[in-house]
Amino acid sequence: MRTEDVLAAVATGLWSWDNASGTVTLDAEAARLLGLPAEPVRLTEAQVRARFHPVDWNEIDGVVNLAVAEGTLAEARLRIMDEHGRVIRTVRSRSKPLVEGRDYRLIGTIQEVAEPQPGASGPHTPITGDWRRSREAFLLDAGRALAEARSTAEVLRVAASLSMPGFSPDGLAVFGMSGERLTVIGHHGHGEGDEGPFTSMTLDTDYPAAEVVRTGRAIYLPSPEEYARRYPMTWPLAQRFERRSWAFVPLVVAGRTMGTWMAAFKHPVAFTPDERSVLTTVARMLAQALARAGVAESERELSLGLQRTMMPVLGPGIPGIRVAARYVPTGGGLQVGGDWYDLIRLPGGSGAGRIALVIGDVQGHDVRAAGLMGQLRIALRAYASEGHRPDAVLSRASRFLAGINDGADGAHGARRERAPAGGSAGAPAGGSDAEDAYGGARFATCLYLEVDLDTGTVDIARAGHPDPAVRMTDGTVLLRPTAGGLPLGIDPDSDYPTTRLTLQPGETLMICTDGLLETGGHDLDSGWERIRRLLEADDGEDLEALADRLVEAVHGPGSHHTTGPLADRREDDIAVLLLSRQATGRAALREAPRRTMMTVAQAEPERIATAREQVRQLLHDWNDPDQVDSAVLMVSEMVTNVLVHTDGDALLLAEVVCHEDSRRLRVEVADASDELPHKRHPGEMASSGRGLILMELLARSWGVDPRGEGKAIWFELDEPSSGNGCCA
Repeated sequence: MRTEDVLAAVATGLWSWDNASGTVTLDAEAARLLGLPAEPVRLTEAQVRARFHPVDWNEIDGVVNLAVAEGTLAEARLRIMDEHGRVIRTVRSRSKPLVEGRDYRLIGTIQEVAEPQPGASGPHTPITGDWRRSREAFLLDAGRALAEARSTAEVLRVAASLSMPGFSPDGLAVFGMSGERLTVIGHHGHGEGDEGPFTSMTLDTDYPAAEVVRTGRAIYLPSPEEYARRYPMTWPLAQRFERRSWAFVPLVVAGRTMGTWMAAFKHPVAFTPDERSVLTTVARMLAQALARAGVAESERELSLGLQRTMMPVLGPGIPGIRVAARYVPTGGGLQVGGDWYDLIRLPGGSGAGRIALVIGDVQGHDVRAAGLMGQLRIALRAYASEGHRPDAVLSRASRFLAGINDGADGAHGARRERAPAGGSAGAPAGGSDAEDAYGGARFATCLYLEVDLDTGTVDIARAGHPDPAVRMTDGTVLLRPTAGGLPLGIDPDSDYPTTRLTLQPGETLMICTDGLLETGGHDLDSGWERIRRLLEADDGEDLEALADRLVEAVHGPGSHHTTGPLADRREDDIAVLLLSRQATGRAALREAPRRTMMTVAQAEPERIATAREQVRQLLHDWNDPDQVDSAVLMVSEMVTNVLVHTDGDALLLAEVVCHEDSRRLRVEVADASDELPHKRHPGEMASSGRGLILMELLARSWGVDPRGEGKAIWFELDEPSSGNGCCA
């Protein structure tokens, strides 16, 4: 008797599904079970699909893929429907995949399941509906939890907490590879040290996890007898844990087996196709989560190494000063960007010597920005160590970066010439985005300060960077306007004029990158006001604590309370460096004058507004607002007169000095002209000539002092006594 006749006698049909051609061949019995005439037939995949319940067709697709991947039987229960969409019977299909390269054929049997069916017109409850819904909910929760895990330890904790529908394992282990050996990445449900015998097994060991890594196929062991039969050499190692069933599933990422996940059960598990499907799906999610966590941990380790390499150690050993610094990278990627700071001991000099403080920001927040930052930092150190002055250091650094940019532009042009006219997939189409994608030219802002540790003199050169700020001994905080040039790397012939200021004992100098000011939706002005309040509230005693508070205010949990007016609140790298000259006595600090100095060049009349703001900041706690307005008006007149009536620059010096129970403001504006101002009598419609008249009316006293070269015009104001201020 033929095989077909035997199968027909027991109501079992034969069918074959060719994946390459998309056709399904049925014998007569199989055709009958599918609701077709009882004769052999070849159908398209779409014609067969129309005979199955849509939910079941989706299920069988996953079962078949699992069987092809594991080389096991594909088993499923399927509801057959008639032309009117009514369920007429339920069948069980069992088939074996025959893989031929990338294609496969399924050859199997189909048999009716002897289960009661509801009436043709009544509702139909899926055979495994409750279990399927439970499984889908479990997989959604598992996928969400694994996607949120950020480290290998978190991934393993999530895996250990998974409660699978109906067959939760009580023992888990994740195996990885190190060369030709098996390693234990983590485990759950075992005692400390239990992993010892399984650590450093060679991949050719007769152990299920090793075989899974070698073959990339899952191994299911439903009973201890099956385990002992298939793996007699390593069964004694597993026997002591008293488990009843085991699943060893490959961890596959991008087609490569990276390890094995073991799930062990204290109760027998048959490992049905549905159960295998759940285990395989969890293994895929687990593998992806472990891969993401591994990449993130490698990036964190790399970024920490880069930070340790590129950021100096500001340890003790420099007499007379205290230094504190912080660097906070942006929130993503390698956690390293283009911001940096540095402290350099300079050659030569007498006494305590000289140091250089450097802070800068290379354009971008990527690996290339970090690489350029490292190169630029080394170049600046080299130029400074040769003894060059601040302006020369920045000029040489700008030429250095411009040379790197010329090479980058040349390489970028060559790539564009080689690219096809229509571009390539994934390549940005022109503009700055394309330059960034190919690593085009970058610029950098920088602030370079040379500090004389004996006198407190600070010579500053600036390349497009935010100005420094000084916190005085009485808590007054001033931005120190400095002359500057273009950012480094734009023009190799740029000049960088030098500005000099004096840091008094007890005063604190702050330099930072724009991230400290602009993070949280701020512009430079609103961001500076936020930082100013923190500096004013500080007592000047603990520089490290101040550095922490500055970073916390813009980057910590409380920073959302100080968001700025801008809608764009992207984070930026933050670098901040604080330097304070140590003082010898608190009494001396209280009596120290509050002072600011700046130059307004002929070519920079817009800095008159900065001069007015400097005086207003200097008098932030003056108790007579009318006097503050008067002082600002007179400063504006004095500086404007120098720019209009001479060919030189104006040098502004303003200081507040304590006198017993009151304070006195003295302001000088010096220039290089020998011509003395003359008091005029302007008419009603005159647009000038009122400067000296205003000073006579508003100032307590004023005058003009001839100097060796040029002159200085000055005025003084006495604050009405109020019992506060620096004399309190």
